[in-house]
Formats: sequence, C-alpha cells, structure tokens
Amino acid sequence: MEDWFTALTLFEKIYWIVAIVGSVILTILIILTFVGGDVEDLSGDVDVDVDGDTGIGFQFLSFKNLMGFFTIFGWSGIACMDNGLSTGPTLVISLFCGLLMMFAMAALFYYLSKLQSSGTLKLKNAMGQIGEVYLTVGAKRSSIGKVSVNVQGTLRELEALTDEEVDLKQGNVIKVKDVTDNGILIVNLLNK
Repeated sequence: MEDWFTALTLFEKIYWIVAIVGSVILTILIILTFVGGDVEDLSGDVDVDVDGDTGIGFQFLSFKNLMGFFTIFGWSGIACMDNGLSTGPTLVISLFCGLLMMFAMAALFYYLSKLQSSGTLKLKNAMGQIGEVYLTVGAKRSSIGKVSVNVQGTLRELEALTDEEVDLKQGNVIKVKDVTDNGILIVNLLNK
C-alpha cells in the first residue's frame, strides 16, 4: 500500500487524500443527520421561539455541502486521471462535479427541512368536527367541560362550552360550532 502511494504524483496524492478524508467525514455527517445528531451548530443549545420563523432557507455553503464537494471533487478527479485526462481537464471536471454535488445536497436538505411539521395545534381546524363529551359541559356556558375531538389527525381532549339549554353529559355526541379567542371550543349537541 505504501509503495502504491509513494508511486503517485503529487497531483494524484492530493486527489486521493481529499477523496478519502472527504468520504469519511461526509459519511459520518450523513449518518448523524439521519439519526438525529446536529453537527451544524457547534456553539451550544439555545431554545428560542420566533414568531413567523420559517426556518433557514436554501443553504449552499455549509459544512455538509463542503464535505460533499470535497468527496465528489476527489473521486471525480481520480476517475478522470484513471481515464488518462491531463491536469487541466481533470481540475475543471472535478470542480464542476463538486459544485454540482454541493447544489444537490443543498437542495436535498432544503426540501427535507420543508417536510417537517410545525406541530402547532390550530384550534380553528376543530370547527365542524364531531366529537364526544368527556367531562360534563355546563348549559348556557355555565361551566367549562372537556370534549374529545379529532383535530389535525389526532384525537384530543379540549376544553369546551355550550349554548345548549341542558348540560352535555359524558358520552353525548357533539359538533364543534366555534372556537373562542382564548382557545375554548363552543359545541352543540349533535342529536337534537
């Protein structure tokens, strides 16, 4: 192995080192990305909620993308040299392939980030849904009860009021009529 490496020209050695080191680091980064490790932010952990935050946009220049560039740059350069291309075309082709890889990775991670759900419960989505009384809801908005309603694909127990003349008891089937500003459902008895 040592004889093989020493027989290479300086140009070939650079491409092999860049290809191997880039491949190892990129493999580690990809594995950490898909198992949940965060290697982009090495400065610490900060929890901040920002209203209207749409996340980070398309990032062409990031550590992952640079490692993708070096990996493809190295391997495409090695492939060019193995096929007998001279230094100039090898450099141009490997730079082009590396930049193409950076763009592809930036696009991949951008679109993967768009697949995330915000997890924010929007109570307005409960309007018109049919559910069941869980804890008694007082007549004429006299006391807050709880109802089980499917909102955004998940069955949830939410606080509710009613304008009905009678208390809504556990097991009554209801329909969500409205949602107050403070997030309490206004429900009506479905079986009138």
